[in-house]
Amino acid sequence: MSVTTLSYAETGAFSPLLTDYLAQAPALRPFFHRFPTLSAFAEQIQEKQASYTTEARQRLVQELRGQYAALPTVHPAVQANLDLLEKDTTFTITTGHQLNLLTGPLYFIYKIVTAVKLARQLKEQYPQYDFVPVYWMATEDHDFAEINHLNLFGKKYEWNAAETGGPVGRLPLAGLKEELLDQLPADVPAPFREAYEQSSTLAEATRRLTQSLFGEYGLVSLDADAPALKQVLVPVLEQEIQAQASNQAVQAANAQLEAAGYKPQVYSRPLNLFFLTDAGKRERLEYDAAQDCVQITVRNTGHCHTQAELLELARQHPEQFSPNVVLRPLYQELLLPNLCYIGGGAEVAYWFQLKGVFAQNNVPFPILLPRNSAQYIGKANVSKLRKLGLTSVDVFRPLPELKKQVGSALGQEEVSLQAQQQQMATAFQQLSELAQRLDPTLVKTVAAEQQKVAGIVQGLEKRLSKAAEAKHETAYSQLTTLKDKLMPGGHLQEREDNIMSILINNPGFIGQLLDAFDPLALEFTVLEEE
Repeated sequence: MSVTTLSYAETGAFSPLLTDYLAQAPALRPFFHRFPTLSAFAEQIQEKQASYTTEARQRLVQELRGQYAALPTVHPAVQANLDLLEKDTTFTITTGHQLNLLTGPLYFIYKIVTAVKLARQLKEQYPQYDFVPVYWMATEDHDFAEINHLNLFGKKYEWNAAETGGPVGRLPLAGLKEELLDQLPADVPAPFREAYEQSSTLAEATRRLTQSLFGEYGLVSLDADAPALKQVLVPVLEQEIQAQASNQAVQAANAQLEAAGYKPQVYSRPLNLFFLTDAGKRERLEYDAAQDCVQITVRNTGHCHTQAELLELARQHPEQFSPNVVLRPLYQELLLPNLCYIGGGAEVAYWFQLKGVFAQNNVPFPILLPRNSAQYIGKANVSKLRKLGLTSVDVFRPLPELKKQVGSALGQEEVSLQAQQQQMATAFQQLSELAQRLDPTLVKTVAAEQQKVAGIVQGLEKRLSKAAEAKHETAYSQLTTLKDKLMPGGHLQEREDNIMSILINNPGFIGQLLDAFDPLALEFTVLEEE
C-alpha cells in the first residue's frame, strides 16, 4: 500500500472552520481547551484524573461488563481493556456515531481506526498510563431515516422497518434479513450478516459487528441508554429544568462564533432534553407558555408537567430523559474517563458551541481531534489513473481541469476563438463610431449585429471544441467514469461507499488503515493499492 498525505484544505472538501482550526486560527482559540498534540495530553490526563471519581469508574465498568455479557464471547483484547478500565490510571479515547446499518459510510470505520491508533500512540508516549478506544453508540438517536440504508457497489440497500420514533438502539430486527441481508451480494463477509442474524436489537447487532471488525484492537462499544448510567445526569437534569443553563451558554458561544465569522452548527433549545415516553417514543420537552403556571409539555403526547413534577421525575427516573445534541457530549464526559473526542468536521464545529456548558458543570472539556479522512484507490483504478497521466492527488481537482490536463498530454489542440472575438469587437467599435457620425439611429443596429455575430462565433467555438474532444472521446469517458467512482456524486468517497466494497477484495484493509493513519499529523490520507 502506497500512502500519500495532503492538507485538508488542498482537497477542497472541508469547511473553513475545520481548516482554520487545523491552522490554529486565533479567532477559534476561545472555543476549545487544548489543541491536539502529544504534549497536550499530559495536562489533560492530570485534569481528568483529578475530576473523575472512583464511583463513576465502577459504575461504568459494571455496566460495560453487563452489556458485553449479552454476547456469546468477548474478544480477549476487549476483555483486557474492560479490566484496565477498573484502574485509575486508564483513560479513554472516544469517538461516536449513529448505528448505521452494516457500518454505513466509510467514515464510520475511519473514526474508530483513528481512536485505536491514537490510543496506541499515547501508550507509547505515556507508558505509565493505559488508553482504551471507545465507540459511543448513538443508541438514543431517533432519526431512523439517516441510518436505514447503505450504498454498496453503486446500489442503495434500504430497510423499511416500521420505526417507532424512539431510540434506534432498541429497534427489533424483524424483517431485516429478508428485506436487506438476503439482497446483498453473495461475497459479503460473513460477520456483516451474522451480526444482524444473531441479534435481537440494532444496538446488539452493532456491538457484535464492531467487535468482529475491531475486537482484536480492543475497541469497547458503549450503549449509554441504560438506567444505571443515567443516574449521573440527575444534577444536569435539575439544572436544565430549573434554569435552562445550557441554552444560555450555547447562545453566548453562538454570538462569539458569529462575530468571528463562523456559522453555528447546531440549534440549541430552551430545554435541551428529550423524554422517553411509555409508548417508546423520544419526544422533545418544551415549555408551554399558554398555561397559568410554568408547565412543561412532552411534545406530541399531550402530557404536561409542572416544573416541580418534572424535577421529581428526573430525580426518581432519570432513565426516562434523553439528552439532545447539546447535552449528549456532557453526558459522555460524565460517564467516561475520557481525554479526547474524535469526530468529523461538523462534530468539531458543534463541540465549539459547548465549552461554556462544560464550564457550568465543572467537567473538563476534552481535546477535540478531527478524525482521519482518507481516499482509497484500488489497484485497477491506480492503473487507470497512471494511463491517463494523473496522480492520486489529482482526483480532488474539478473534472474540467482534469480534462484539460489529459487532453494536453494526448496532444489535443486547445480551441479558443477569444482572439477572433476581440478582433471583431474592435471592428464593430469602428463601425459604431462611423454610424455615430453618419446616422446615429444606426448605432443600435450595429450593436445588435455585433451581439448576433458574437453568438455565432461562440457557437462555432463550442462545436470546434467538441470536435477536438471527439478525437480523444475514449480517454475522456474513462476519466469521467473514474472520477465518479473515486468521488461519487462529487463527494468524498468516505461519505458514500461502504467498507464491504473494499474488504471483499482486500480483507486486510483495516490493518492497512491502522498502519497508514497518523491522527495527530492532521492530514488527509490517500492510500493506493500496489
